[in-house]
Amino acid sequence: MGNTGIVPDNELEQRYIRYKDVIKELTIMNDIFMRNVLKKQECVEYILRTIMEMKNLQILDHIVQKDYKNLQGRSAILDCVARDDKDKRYNVEIQQEAEGASPKRARYHSGLLDINTLNPGQDYEELPNSYVIFITRDDVLGEGLPIYHADRVIREIGETFGDGSHIIYVNSSIQDENTVLGRLMHDLHCKNADEMYSEVLAERVTELKETAEGSESMCEALEKLVQEEVAQKAKETAKALNKEGMPVEKIAQVLGEDEEAVRNWLTHE
Repeated sequence: MGNTGIVPDNELEQRYIRYKDVIKELTIMNDIFMRNVLKKQECVEYILRTIMEMKNLQILDHIVQKDYKNLQGRSAILDCVARDDKDKRYNVEIQQEAEGASPKRARYHSGLLDINTLNPGQDYEELPNSYVIFITRDDVLGEGLPIYHADRVIREIGETFGDGSHIIYVNSSIQDENTVLGRLMHDLHCKNADEMYSEVLAERVTELKETAEGSESMCEALEKLVQEEVAQKAKETAKALNKEGMPVEKIAQVLGEDEEAVRNWLTHE
């Protein structure tokens, strides 16, 4: 077996101690913390109720970090995909950088939802209404608004096209605590649960930061992320050495990995 991903117990214990300090500083706007907060369906439901302004919205099921593929096999991992009791579909994305929330990316996500919704034999008219929601750190669209609703419009008559596809941008830099949406944006940027307005989000943040079980799950998530980065660097190194003409056997020896693992890295992207 190779060395990638194998950490001595004492070293792992020290890492977990450091991770706990990192976890204290995380907010829901941080990707890895967001994933774990949104594993709790009540949190997803609260966020969607607030953004959609629908107090009675009920989520039937949801999934976090879902890998969706298009017809050509290209995939994208969506942060959170949910379905409500009206069969509407929601994709909630939290983006720190503007590049991750471009209009064309929103369009692509919308298309992925459609492609992965209809089953063979279903009619196009059975496509459910879909909502791609980008919650962004900054005002990506630049008009100073707290929220933007983007729908297709028939220009000649000024009416919506009515295809059921909707894109929403939420500007989290506006944290007007006089509005329900502004209070949600405030909560997404809070490190401490006791500073939050939402009891649902505060309870989940407390669980992940202050309980033994929650803290352990967050440490495991951070360790997994670290190991994925280590593995990715090892793959990149293997490919670079291979381009220089180094044989697989030698690459495996240098990296401390199985020859079979190295061969897989070199033959698969």
